Amino acid sequence: MSDRIAASLRRLFEEHRIVFWYDTDRDMRAEFDTIDLPGVTKLDIANNEFGLKYRILREEPNAYFLLFKDGPEPPMPENWLLDVQLATTVFKADQAAIWVAELGLPLQFENVVRAHIGFFGAKPRVEVLKKLLHTSDTQTQMRLKMLAVCAGAEGGLDTVIEALLGDLGAGKDDGLRLIERSGLTDFFWTQVGQAFDYKPGEPDFEDFAISLFQSAYARVLGEDGALNAEALLVFRRWKNNRHWAEAFETLSARYQDLLAIPADLKKRDFRTFVTIDHFEEIDRAIIRQIVQALSAQAVGAPEVLTWVRERRQSHWYSKYEDIYQAIGFATEFQQALAEAHLGITSASEGVQRYVSTWYRLDQLYRKFIYHMQKSGQAQLLSSLYESVENRYTNSYVLAVNDAWQDQVARLSDWKIPGYASQADFYREQAAEYRRKDQKVAVIISDALRFEVAEECLRRIRALDRFDADLKPMISSLPSYTQLGMAALLPHNGLAMAKDGSGDILSGGENTRGLAAREKLLAAGRNGDTAKALKFEDVMNMRVDEGKALFRDNHIIYIYHNRIDAIGDKMQTEELLPEAAEDAIEDLTKLVRKLTSANFSNILITADHGFLYQHHALDESDFAIADPKGEEILFRNRRFVIGRGLSATDGMKHFTAANLGLSGDLDVLIPNSINRMRVKGAGSRFVHGGASLQEIVIPVIRVGKQREADLGQVEVQILVSGRSLISSGQTAVTLYQVQPVSEKMRPREVLAGIYAIDGTLISDEYTLVFDFSSDNSREREMPRKFLLSREADRFNNQDVVLKLRERVGKTRLYQDYATHRFQLRRGITTDFDF
Repeated sequence: MSDRIAASLRRLFEEHRIVFWYDTDRDMRAEFDTIDLPGVTKLDIANNEFGLKYRILREEPNAYFLLFKDGPEPPMPENWLLDVQLATTVFKADQAAIWVAELGLPLQFENVVRAHIGFFGAKPRVEVLKKLLHTSDTQTQMRLKMLAVCAGAEGGLDTVIEALLGDLGAGKDDGLRLIERSGLTDFFWTQVGQAFDYKPGEPDFEDFAISLFQSAYARVLGEDGALNAEALLVFRRWKNNRHWAEAFETLSARYQDLLAIPADLKKRDFRTFVTIDHFEEIDRAIIRQIVQALSAQAVGAPEVLTWVRERRQSHWYSKYEDIYQAIGFATEFQQALAEAHLGITSASEGVQRYVSTWYRLDQLYRKFIYHMQKSGQAQLLSSLYESVENRYTNSYVLAVNDAWQDQVARLSDWKIPGYASQADFYREQAAEYRRKDQKVAVIISDALRFEVAEECLRRIRALDRFDADLKPMISSLPSYTQLGMAALLPHNGLAMAKDGSGDILSGGENTRGLAAREKLLAAGRNGDTAKALKFEDVMNMRVDEGKALFRDNHIIYIYHNRIDAIGDKMQTEELLPEAAEDAIEDLTKLVRKLTSANFSNILITADHGFLYQHHALDESDFAIADPKGEEILFRNRRFVIGRGLSATDGMKHFTAANLGLSGDLDVLIPNSINRMRVKGAGSRFVHGGASLQEIVIPVIRVGKQREADLGQVEVQILVSGRSLISSGQTAVTLYQVQPVSEKMRPREVLAGIYAIDGTLISDEYTLVFDFSSDNSREREMPRKFLLSREADRFNNQDVVLKLRERVGKTRLYQDYATHRFQLRRGITTDFDF
């Protein structure tokens, strides 16, 4: 204790020359005698007041004195040193007095310390409080800061509430018990009552938490709540703070049924709560009602896409992201189909329309199926799925390929004017680099359909310093792997094997396998060194091995097989959408791997495309007639190879010569999207035929740039009218200047209104700007900001709406955009909606 007394006295002598010490209980003489304070003279008060006064004021006017009286302080009329005492200070050696001295507080705060003596039992708490206190603090402000220390909070009453809600969600009551032990419970509930209008007969924190959830829900619906609007603001801040996410989810789940939220939502149109996320059931209700409305085609696509965009700000979005994505892609599909014109007047026009717009329908359908499967909520989305599946199959795939079949039927030879042929790929595209004496890597991804490649193109272009373009090419026919792979190699004419294997020969030699392909590749140009590799082998290479591959070879072919490996098996064909996503990821990684190994010229193409329908096929989807002829050598769902094949109803007949192949074999291709019956083969994923989805294949050219070329979208604050806040809330529009694209990335900001001194005086939002629409109106984000009671202190002053950005992965934020308002509210006691 002597050390603490000495420390307290030293602090007092930092500001005063003379300190009085009254030993009221006459039990501190030993401490006084043992204390050694350098530069301070210790004197007793013992009926020697006049002599003491003369010495300390006249004889030694600059010296430091500790005046000790063995007994209580005398009444003021009898205190002959009162004038000196009032001009200096008094040290009290009891525990409360010591704490007051340690905190550097005036003596009038001693009653606060004595009233809450339990708080000061732990030195760490006292140290934390000491850092928070200011000399200008009132006793109420001191108690509020003591509450913050008890709760482990930083700030005012609102942060105390947040921390206690966090405890409640975690099943703890440490903060509340410390508040009780500190004698702060009555003060706490008085402050809560004044701030939020919570005034029950017997206050209880869980009861307050339930009231908070109920009131916040009611008020955002425009209804009365048990608590005031300040409670809504605190609730929003707490809910939107990622630090409290787990506690919010726990309490929200606990009170959802208690407050009968599911039953209440059933009585409301989801449009009235589409911006609310207080309970997880809200997202489920919104999803159910949107799916019903979409399935019945009772809502327009722009409305649905707006709702889906709005839900991206929901606390629960990550949990339901795949469902919202599925809804979004289904909506875009239906919108695109409604706008599509599926007529074809020539084969060239059919290809041109497919690669400019129609491919997007295949892409949107695939993305819908992928997210539906990933969500695990097929039953919930079943009515929407049936609608999309029916329209995709009958109104698009069948319709467009029936029209396309009319053009195919007119062809004698397999050539589409104006479009590159797969058989010419090596000579016209891969060898183009060799003629310039440049090295090239060719990636051949089995069944990389044009629409999947377009998504892959965007993913590659989104990489820093990468550029790429995509052009269509027409695959060989039949559109199957052996022929497609052979056609992409250097060759002097290809022929179908006559042994029924389906293999393809070049110059009489079989083209199946890496060794055979590498041999053909090396023969493509005198002096060239070439290599044929599997995707996995390249990805497993060390950096030095990759650079050696570039150094030692002029041309390499890399074979990737993700889509066909999954889709072409009956047991796994249902997983085709996931395989397409994985293929895009694979190819993006491979491109980065190759460029790090010094390859700057990269081509990505495919052997063929595919047809895919998720539902099990009906009998009507199969060709009616069985193929007939002299000898059937090879057949699958989409083509027949044989000798002397007869023209058959429902099929297009080609000779080998018609297809640009050597030999005397014939080929039959079922019309449109019809399949043939083949025992044990899958029917959802097929290829080999002449549909647009099978024969339009991609060629992506990838290049590397020297300069960084990625940017982030800009966000502006739009304010209509005067920059004046005259009520408890203000509305602004935040505008994303550019659409998100491959080279323009999204931006995330933290938005809130601040006083000039940096005090947050409104709720705060984490907002993500990732709109991709070219329509500027669809890149606007309206937001309302509620002002807190704290805003009252800054009335008739300027305040600032700030959009702040996180600095890297740190916890720091910096201002991105600001807008200054004048805060001028006539009534500042409560909100006025």
